[in-house]
Amino acid sequence: MAQSSYGRTSDQISDLTDKAVDQFGKATDRAQEAASRVAEQGRDAGERLQEVAGNFKGALDKSVTDQPMATLAAAAMIGFVLGALWKS
Repeated sequence: MAQSSYGRTSDQISDLTDKAVDQFGKATDRAQEAASRVAEQGRDAGERLQEVAGNFKGALDKSVTDQPMATLAAAAMIGFVLGALWKS
């Protein structure tokens, strides 16, 4: 009788262990999928940021070429505002 009870308990423990391993595997798969989505979103954001930086560089080059004094005044104004913000 004692061995029969022990056998059932051992089987129950084995079943619970198998269920726990399955759940851990599912959780790991979900975490890996989420990490992949985040990485893809990061790559997309990086590509968009490069595009914006390229557009900004082009606009700045054109502004420096077409209106150098206005561009210099705008840069000085931006520098003053950033300096005032940094100081406070």
